[in-house]
Amino acid sequence: MAEYTRYAMDERLESDSLHALATSGTAWEAQQEWEEYRTLMAYYRCAMMEVETKFNVLNTEFSLRHDRNPISGIKTRMKSPKSIVEKLKRLGHQPSVQAIEAHIHDVAGVRVICSFTEDVYTLADALLKQDDVVLVERKDYIASPKPNGYRSLHLIVTVPIFLAREKREMQVEIQLRTIAMDFWAALEHQLRYKKDTTFTDDMARELNFCAEISAMLDSRMNTLRREVFGDEFEYVVSERDNVSVSDEEQPAGEDEE
Repeated sequence: MAEYTRYAMDERLESDSLHALATSGTAWEAQQEWEEYRTLMAYYRCAMMEVETKFNVLNTEFSLRHDRNPISGIKTRMKSPKSIVEKLKRLGHQPSVQAIEAHIHDVAGVRVICSFTEDVYTLADALLKQDDVVLVERKDYIASPKPNGYRSLHLIVTVPIFLAREKREMQVEIQLRTIAMDFWAALEHQLRYKKDTTFTDDMARELNFCAEISAMLDSRMNTLRREVFGDEFEYVVSERDNVSVSDEEQPAGEDEE
């Protein structure tokens, strides 16, 4: 599970987990690898902050135009070193700083919790129209939920960060979901992955049924929103934007760390 926090990272735990990155033979080379890793993580954190700021700006603009906020909350997280190393090995790559940047697309994550389903698509569309945001991958688990009932819109984008002497393009994973989707995903993970407990097929069916109830709730709330606020906006999801992401790269429910 990816525990979404406010940029905090325990460097002592990082160091313990990243011994696998020290593939070189000497202590000096290992230290160089560690410094490169810390620098790369700082760049990812900067990109994560850029994306969070973009959503905060959109939320403010929307509140001025429509007298309500489409965003209920924004959570951010950096993938833990242990999870990075494990994922690289699972993908068949030797852990290294270069492999992280080339093969791990969700080092930095931003989760946007929206009031209504239509807000999810409106915010995603508004973000992707910005000329410094490039869509890398898109997977719509709202239109096509996972077999276990998981729903969310996943985007991987690149955004520029401006450093003292250079500009770098960094990838950020974005998850947009409603309050109901977030509620279901959080509880699903607690129930499904409880230690020392066998998760049965009947339990899985019940969770899937709960996901259907959650989807029905979102649908009814969207209907009420239109009655109260009218047609505030329109959104169009083109086939060009719906870029597939392999299931290997995506979680069944809540993220891994």
